Amino acid sequence: MRRFIIFLSCVLFAVSCGDSNRQYVRKAVSIMDKQGLFAEGPEWKAARAEALSAEPESLEQAQEIVRAAARVAGGKHSGLKLSGTVKEDAASEWPAPSVTIADGGIPVIKMPAFSGNHDEGLKYANAVLDAIPEEIPGVVIDLRGNTGGNMYPMIAAVHRFLPNDDQTLRFRTRKSTQWIPLSYAVKMAGVDQRPRIECPVAILTDDWTASSGEATLICFRGLDYVRVFGGPTAGYASANQPFPLPGGDQLVLTTGCDVARTGELFCDDPIAPDIVTETPLEDALEWIANNIIARP
Repeated sequence: MRRFIIFLSCVLFAVSCGDSNRQYVRKAVSIMDKQGLFAEGPEWKAARAEALSAEPESLEQAQEIVRAAARVAGGKHSGLKLSGTVKEDAASEWPAPSVTIADGGIPVIKMPAFSGNHDEGLKYANAVLDAIPEEIPGVVIDLRGNTGGNMYPMIAAVHRFLPNDDQTLRFRTRKSTQWIPLSYAVKMAGVDQRPRIECPVAILTDDWTASSGEATLICFRGLDYVRVFGGPTAGYASANQPFPLPGGDQLVLTTGCDVARTGELFCDDPIAPDIVTETPLEDALEWIANNIIARP
């Protein structure tokens, strides 16, 4: 009798675990159905059916099923953040941006990736804004190696070189388009908006420029006083959202693609620079020197 009770307990435990693993997958697929940028059409229908018909025997198998479905529903920028890697919005160590002055008085702004909290984002933006002289012949914005994070401190840091309009950036989902005016981006970063500086702007990119780094680049798309130097970006120009899953994991799902003021749509493809070069900083400084705006 005792052996039977132990056996029955093991069976019930296995059934319970199987149910929880299937529930994990069903929850994730439901979110993808409603929010995934590419969760429509025959490819998604097939991926959805495959995920829902699976019988994961462990949480690890359920997670792999969700990852595979997410790559279809949201593209290459989507995936899972496991519970052990989900962090609270607490103080952390993030590299600060830096401003150096090159020959001719041209500021070079190094813009690293950033995913810190609100107070850190405020410091990130102001570290640039407070270091830029009022009178400059041009500026270099170095986005090389910027793998993304929170775009608002990045945009706020360089907002003085952008037009103060409603065309800064858009996110297009399956069902709607969200406009991101410059004033909104600055407000979200928590900084005070400052007067515009009109001058030539050179931007440096490489194959590590991704996500919010690409969004910052796209804010300058279509402006006639801007040139981009270096190499193509990584191709993650899309908007992601985290969604909680059972057990503390997060589904990180692409819900929108980036749209420039030109109307160009960017998502999973790299963004080519205007000038492909292995010496982007040198070429950028030369271009600025040859395009200094005459002032009265």
